[in-house]
Amino acid sequence: MNDLEVPSSPASSSRKKGIARLIAATGYSIAGFKAAFKNEEAFRLEVLAFFVLAPVALFLGESDVDKVLLLGSLFLVLVAELINSAIEAAVDRGGDEYSDLAGRAKDMGSAAVLLCLFLVLFVWGLLLL
Repeated sequence: MNDLEVPSSPASSSRKKGIARLIAATGYSIAGFKAAFKNEEAFRLEVLAFFVLAPVALFLGESDVDKVLLLGSLFLVLVAELINSAIEAAVDRGGDEYSDLAGRAKDMGSAAVLLCLFLVLFVWGLLLL
């Protein structure tokens, strides 16, 4: 199985019901995490930052709400990076020729990650300074 393949075809999982479908979907999600971690340096750096900053958030957050906001902002960066990586992979699969729409899609995905990083700075600055 190469980096782009999933455990089984999504078409076969759509016929599954209940727990079997949930298990198949979980397999696809795990494959997505593995692919992002293996192929995306930015995702690896953001995961490292998450594991460094998450304990800091739990220690420095004065209330449960503070802790949720601090951790939630970190999670949003990971979510945005996964979506950005998915957009880039889908666009890159389309070919090597230049496309304004493809470039715009990749730029917008990158902008979403940047906004989440700004949110981390804002939330952490507001709650901890």
